[in-house]
Amino acid sequence: MAETTDTIAFEDFAKVQLRVAKVVEAYNHPNADKLIVLKIDLGTEQRQICAGLRGHYDPEALVGKLIVVVANLAPRMMRGEESNGMLLAASNADHSQVILLTPDRSIEPGAAVS
Repeated sequence: MAETTDTIAFEDFAKVQLRVAKVVEAYNHPNADKLIVLKIDLGTEQRQICAGLRGHYDPEALVGKLIVVVANLAPRMMRGEESNGMLLAASNADHSQVILLTPDRSIEPGAAVS
C-alpha cells in the first residue's frame, strides 16, 4: 500500500477544480508510446488532454465515457501535443494495471466533483 506523505491544508485542496468530462474523441498519440490524446467535453467547452493510458485502454472504447478531470491545471506540451487538464486514474505499484476514475451514474459534463 502506498504511504501518505506531506499533508496539505484544505484551502490548498480547494484550489483543485475536479469536473466530470465526457470523452468525445480519442486516438493514440502519434509521437509517444504510452499516451492517448483525448478530446473532452466539459459542458461549457471542449479541450484536449493527453493521458498515459495506451496499453490499458483502446482509444475507441474511451469515446462516450464519463471521466473525472482536473480542470484548472496549467496547460503543458506532451510530445508535441498540448494537454489542457489531467484525468484521474488509479494504478497498482508497478503500473501494470491502470483504471479510470469514473462516476457510478450518468451526470452532465462539467458537473463539479467534491
